[in-house]
Amino acid sequence: MIKLGGHARVLSDAPPRALYADSSNCATEGLPDKINHPPHYNAGKIEAIDVIEDWRLDFHLGNVVKYVARADHKGMRLEDLKKAAWYLQRAINLTDQGKAGLTKK
Repeated sequence: MIKLGGHARVLSDAPPRALYADSSNCATEGLPDKINHPPHYNAGKIEAIDVIEDWRLDFHLGNVVKYVARADHKGMRLEDLKKAAWYLQRAINLTDQGKAGLTKK
């Protein structure tokens, strides 16, 4: 259990998708499943998470893909593009400093 802002939260070791493998636990029938398949990551045939995992991207580059993929679908295009640029610049800086242990070599 962890306290955040005065509220106790129970953390699970299970990955988020595993917690909601049965989408009936988290979405009402007919409404978008915001846990397993958020609409802003699901605009085409491939979800951002599937690309990130298939390409085995590290944290920084995975976030670049995530923010670029959702930029036109969540209503915060400029903010998402700035976040993508921030993560990309951080990956560049870490690579340039020889700290590639934090990014994939």
